[in-house]
Amino acid sequence: MKLPDAHEVAPPRVMDRLPLPPSRPHCIASEAEALQVAATLADEFRAGAAERDRERRLPWDEIERYSDSGLWAITVPKAYGGLGASYETLAQLFVTICAADPSLGQIPQNHFAVLQNLQDMGSEAQRQRWFADVLSGHRLGNAGPERKAKAAQLYAATARLHRDSDGVLRVSGTRFYSTGSAFAHWIPFRALDEADRPVQVWARRDAPGVTILDDWDAFGQRTTASGGVVFDGVVVSEADVIPVWQFEKIATLSGPVSQLIQASIDAGIAQGALRDALDFVREKSRPWIDAGVATASADPYIIHEIGQLQIEVDAAHAVLIETARYLDELARHSVDEQVSARASVAVAEAKILTTEAALLASEQLFALAGSAASRSAHNLDRHWRNARVHTLHDPVRWKYHLVGNYVLNGALPKRHQWN
Repeated sequence: MKLPDAHEVAPPRVMDRLPLPPSRPHCIASEAEALQVAATLADEFRAGAAERDRERRLPWDEIERYSDSGLWAITVPKAYGGLGASYETLAQLFVTICAADPSLGQIPQNHFAVLQNLQDMGSEAQRQRWFADVLSGHRLGNAGPERKAKAAQLYAATARLHRDSDGVLRVSGTRFYSTGSAFAHWIPFRALDEADRPVQVWARRDAPGVTILDDWDAFGQRTTASGGVVFDGVVVSEADVIPVWQFEKIATLSGPVSQLIQASIDAGIAQGALRDALDFVREKSRPWIDAGVATASADPYIIHEIGQLQIEVDAAHAVLIETARYLDELARHSVDEQVSARASVAVAEAKILTTEAALLASEQLFALAGSAASRSAHNLDRHWRNARVHTLHDPVRWKYHLVGNYVLNGALPKRHQWN
């Protein structure tokens, strides 16, 4: 048998499973019901989270259960038959599910971000069509930026629309960081049209020429399936294309809403790590020899540090929810450059705090729980791995710069999905 040379790279694994056909989900009647459903699902998802992470077992069944619950449709506007849930409820939904399993919780991030894009930039016909699809159980993914060197900037579109010899509109290109696409029915993604203008193309997950690569191998958020998508001459119609270039100078809340979701994921990671730290200290940790107490939960230094950590996690969550309410307030008025800027700054502040809370809680878990917590059997390191990987989504140092430049110099943040 010939062994591969050191420079040879194994071909990428192809995702050989399709999601089940969409089925009409439960109709959630209120935001209070949405939060209750989320809490119930979180209890179910928490039970298998460590095992799914250890085995890198993709949550196919859990995703079906999640979308069947009706939660993936809650932000469809009332004018199109949906609940029109607030950004506050959306943020709390992500916190609740991500506190149980942040990989599973992150998967619909692009689904909800794309729904905001559709509301902000889609035509009336496109809104009616795709909002109806979501209400009937369709899930949306996303094919994110290209990660290869040929994409000089993160936001560069390397996929392209073109017409074949018969005049049929097709799209080709390779994309990465495609969270949710493996489980989706529609995959919206950024491309360039025939005039080199940025557009958002919606491709069917099961369309000929669409290939999902199972090549996500990060050490954290292991079961998001956030790898590559290849589009090879995929047929699309004119109605499947949103001309986002027309909106480049028009202020929207799409960027701030996308960032609110990212901050909510980190807040959930922080809460999940703190919860496991408390459980371990109560049930398994031993007090230090000099503490003079019978249980670790009676150690005065552990008590102090737990209190300090709880305050950090609670403060980050409080600012997150306050920010979501602020976005709800801003959305009730017309969105101009100043409104969009204030939204970006508010979300940046929340993102800073939730990033720090997630990293702190997942690290301090071990200092508080002790050396026994580091045993692989407990798989508690998944909290830090998840926090470290997800908080790299967009560098927090640029959030500090965004806030500082705004308050000091009045500089408006650039408008894109990372602001």
